[in-house]
Formats: sequence, structure tokens, C-alpha cells
Amino acid sequence: MTSQRQIRRNTILLALCLVTLSGVLQLATAVATITLVLVTDIESILGLGPAIFLTAGALAALPAGRLMDRHGRIPVIAGGFVVGMVGCVLTALGCMVDSAVLVVLGFLGVGGMNGAVLLSRTAVADMYPESRKARAISYVLFGALFGAALGPLVFRPLFAGKDLELDTLVVPWFAAAAICVVGLVVALFIRPDPRTIALELERAGLAPGAQVTREPAAPLGEILRRPGVPAAVVAAVASLAVMASVMNLTGYIVVGHDHEQADVFTVISLHIVGMFGLVLVVGQLVDRAGRHRALIGGLLVMAVSTVMLAWVVEISGMSLSLFLLGLGWNISYVAASAELVTHARPVERQGLVGFTDLVAGLSAAALALLGGLAYTEWGVAAMAAGATVAVIAPALVISLRRPPAVAPEPAG
Repeated sequence: MTSQRQIRRNTILLALCLVTLSGVLQLATAVATITLVLVTDIESILGLGPAIFLTAGALAALPAGRLMDRHGRIPVIAGGFVVGMVGCVLTALGCMVDSAVLVVLGFLGVGGMNGAVLLSRTAVADMYPESRKARAISYVLFGALFGAALGPLVFRPLFAGKDLELDTLVVPWFAAAAICVVGLVVALFIRPDPRTIALELERAGLAPGAQVTREPAAPLGEILRRPGVPAAVVAAVASLAVMASVMNLTGYIVVGHDHEQADVFTVISLHIVGMFGLVLVVGQLVDRAGRHRALIGGLLVMAVSTVMLAWVVEISGMSLSLFLLGLGWNISYVAASAELVTHARPVERQGLVGFTDLVAGLSAAALALLGGLAYTEWGVAAMAAGATVAVIAPALVISLRRPPAVAPEPAG
């Protein structure tokens, strides 16, 4: 069996993967909308930049998950960083030569990286027994909190005192490419592969499915019908879609309230603190209070955030709103991720999570487009109202479903 020292080491390295991913995503979140508007001179497509990024991540998630189930988690995570590095370089070159084609290709690369590397959060659950999966996921997600520092420390100085033009965006995107290289190096040091450890746990009887270790993965449709899976999928899709769409429109909303572009990083950084700052506490809370309750509670916290966004205009108010948006996502998404990996074997797990991320990402892209149109036509209140409905409705649906019975812990 893999030693506890190796598992702890792998956990730290997977957390560092999310540190680097979080750093790159801060830049994409803050300037993706404005980058595409500047390169095309079409303000009405302000939701298209995030939509491209989110769609690429969604489309990458399912094949990335399936490749992880077949060949291991680390080759896919490392490949994701390579794609992201190329995407950041293409975006920088697109800003340099004023090419919308290069910018769009770059967004596709950065989005593809997100779809693959974000699966690190469930890869860590491969290495832990049933009773500690939510906490294991929280350990890795906590790493992304330190990525929140990259915005103010790395990117904010690059924008300070400068007019927002395409030339201003070139160096930040090249800096993001360098961060992707760091993530690639970190991923290559993860040994043994978490999938290998998951199979060891299964054979030792410390994970569900030990009695069917040699059977192939069940069809996705069958997995989706297992008790507990539908509610987890609904919560994961709703929480990620609303969080990502609102987060990716935040940069334009902040500037629309007559704040400086550099102020966007303050709001986004506090949002990331909300997403990951309390994740260690949230992981333990989810394991103790129950995942079904956490699914609903997280969505309700997100509803409070989106209602606030309709009327706050100061940086402090928007920062609090985005902090709560991240915290609500944290609670609901940790619970959903733990529930999904609980009801899937190691050879099914990432495929199920990848499918969920696919649906969530496409939903987020659609909401970003609709939110951008609503913001352009009717203002931030209309966008916030739609986001509120998008989290309240799933919470009501999940509350009407009975939570699945908890299976007894394996001996040992």
C-alpha cells in the first residue's frame, strides 16, 4: 500500500496545482470580457469572452475525465497546463497584433486547461477512505486560496496607473503563461498516480465497489440513476454555473460602476477567499452535518449574494457579495463532489465528474451570455435576478428529494 507520507505529499502537490490554476483564472476572470471587447470593438458581446472560456472548459472536462479513468490523473493534469500555457501565449500575441482570432484561440486553450486541471479536486479523493473524502477535497481546494494572492501581487501592479488598452494586456497574459509552466512542473512530481492509490483502497475493501474490482465501468446513464447522484449533479451544475457566470461578468460590472480596472482584482481576490478561505472548515462540516443539507445550504447562501449584487455599488459591497457567492459555491460544491465520488468506482469517478463539469460549464456559458445581454439591456439588477432564480429553483428541487441511506463503513 502507498504510505501516508506519499499521500500527504500528493495532496500538497495537487493543492499547488490549484494554486497556479487559480492565479491564471484570476486574470481570465478579470479581463476576458474586456479583452474581447477591445479586440473586436463590439461592446454588445461582453458576455462572449467568458462564454468561450467556460464552453472550452466544459467540453474539455468529459474527455479529460475519461482519459483520467483510463490512463491516470497526472498525465491529464500535466497536459492541461501545457494547453493553458499555449492559450495564454496566443492571447498575449492576439493583444499584441490586435487579432480576435488569436484571442479566441487563446481563450479556448485557457478554458481547456481549467476543465482538465480542476479535476484535481476529485483526484485527491482517490487517496482517502469514505469518511474523509469531503475533507480531502477541501485540502486541495484550500490551495486555491493562495492563488488569490497572485492577483494583487502579480497582476494588479501590471495594470496600476495604466489606461486599459490592448498593449496593457500583453505582459499580464505572458505572466499567466509562466504560471502555467510552474503548474506543469508541480504536476509532474506527483507520484504515485492517485488512480493507483484508489485501486489499492478498493482492493483493500476501504472504498465502495471492492467486490466488483474486475468489472468494467458501468454506463454513465446507470451511474446517474444511483441514489444520491441526481441531487449532487443538480447542485454541482447550479452552483458552478451561477458562480462562474457571475464571477466572469464581475469585471465589467465593476468598471460599469465607474471603478478602476485595478479594483477588479480586489473584488475577485475576496471572491476567491470566499471560495477557498473556509474550505477546511467546510469540508469537516459537510462530513459531519451531511451532504444533502450542505447542497441546499450552499445554494441559499449564493442566493443571498446575488440579491446583494443588484443594489451594491461600492467596492466593499461588491466584495462582500462576491465573497458570499464563493462561500456558497464552496459549501454546495464540496458536498456535491464528495457525493459524486462516493457513488462511483475509481474507473468511473472522473468520467462522472467530467460529465457534471461539462453540463455545468455549458450552463455557465449560457448564463454568461444571457447575463451579459441582460446587463446591457436592463442593468445589473436584471442579471442578479436571473442568477437568484437559477440557485433558488435547484435548492427547492433538492429539498424535495430524500437523502440516500448512508452505507456502513468498511471494516478497517
